[in-house]
Amino acid sequence: MKIVYSFLVFTLFLWACSGGNKKNETQENQNMFTGAKGEVKLMTLDPGHFHAALVQKTMYDQVDPVVHIYAPEGNELKAHMKLIDNYNNRSDNPTSWQTKTYTGKDFFEKMLAEKPGNVMITAGNNARKTEYILKTISAGINVLADKPMVISPAEFPKLEQAFQVAEEKGVMLYDIMTERYEITTMIQRELSMIQEVFGSLQKGTEEEPAITKESVHHFFKYVSGSPLIRPAWFFDVQQQGEGIVDVTTHLVDMIQWEAFPEVTLKKEDVEIISASRWTTDLTPEMFETATQLKEYPDYLQKDVDQGLLKVYSNGEINYTLKGIHAKVSVIWNFQAPEGAGDTHYSIMRGSLCNLVIRQGEEQDYKPTLYVEAGEGVDPSAFEEKLKKAVEQDLAAFYPGLQLISSENNWIIEIPAKYKVGHEAHFGQVTEKYLDFLVQGKMPEWEVPNIIVKYHTIMEGMKRAMK
Repeated sequence: MKIVYSFLVFTLFLWACSGGNKKNETQENQNMFTGAKGEVKLMTLDPGHFHAALVQKTMYDQVDPVVHIYAPEGNELKAHMKLIDNYNNRSDNPTSWQTKTYTGKDFFEKMLAEKPGNVMITAGNNARKTEYILKTISAGINVLADKPMVISPAEFPKLEQAFQVAEEKGVMLYDIMTERYEITTMIQRELSMIQEVFGSLQKGTEEEPAITKESVHHFFKYVSGSPLIRPAWFFDVQQQGEGIVDVTTHLVDMIQWEAFPEVTLKKEDVEIISASRWTTDLTPEMFETATQLKEYPDYLQKDVDQGLLKVYSNGEINYTLKGIHAKVSVIWNFQAPEGAGDTHYSIMRGSLCNLVIRQGEEQDYKPTLYVEAGEGVDPSAFEEKLKKAVEQDLAAFYPGLQLISSENNWIIEIPAKYKVGHEAHFGQVTEKYLDFLVQGKMPEWEVPNIIVKYHTIMEGMKRAMK
């Protein structure tokens, strides 16, 4: 009996130590990364968007140079491989990626069955993205996803489930929020947290929100020096998603990140006031320039009216977040003016000043951060505090910042070394994600706020559709 009893005790001890409960299993998975060279093994799923390649524009010591790609045959895969090849063969700091590709129709199922990697990158057709994310997470694979992770309100519960399963499995699901690494936005956020300069964020109104983010994008543009060829499905809102659920992902994220830094938000903190959506109309010639296709495919015929392709790529959401009025809007034009590109406008209204980012012709289409003293604020006394904040406090972290006076407002002059560009931000996000993997966790507010972000966008879409 003593032998049997000892055996049972020993068995129970082994069961507990080996992850016999979900908590221990989760902890084991979370600690699987140490930062060792090559321990992160990437799998890229159906890279139909150039953002997938931008993750690989730089090398990372922690990431194995062999990347497994699972995708259908076609021009999108060829375009992805061409970008990777360009990075490998450029003269300045070339990369050394190696690829192993599977192109069968069962590419997704094959990836889950073979599972040669521990992190999946997804950036492409969004029609099944939420499903792919949930199934990949359920298989115990970490996911770094391009935005948006969901494009329709009906799919939103799957995304919430994916985060729940990720917690249970001890894996990480994260979306690529590049705009957090744009330097003017970073300095805008930093200044808003200096009470002597900014005061407190105003409550605002629907007509004059406390915080506004507006973004203008273009269907035809250049990426890594070459014309971007869009896949035809990019113009199908059932596959790409409407503008109100796509680019607004960044805008809503920045509002949460700036207005409530490191505060854990809840869905109940959001109230949609109004929302709208409208089309960008493309001629057949524009469509051919962007896609190199002479005809609209059958699945786009539903959006064609008298020869024009009408794409619901524009949208606006007015809402409150914890009682603060906010507005996001996105516009897609066909092509930017000469010398211009995608542009961004942002304003944060404080009790002492407004922090404004402009990127128009006057700014040579480069994002520029302005500080505008509030009504009743003494400019001389304010400038003294602002100068200290910029050239001493913030310059300790961002050396070289300078304050330039311009009538009743000021410009924050930011050295060129911080203006690395949109494409480089993908590497910065990836490095942050790799750091999360080593830590075995993300900040406590990250996942709840990602859920709130997509909840806001989905509720905005539902309002706009009414």
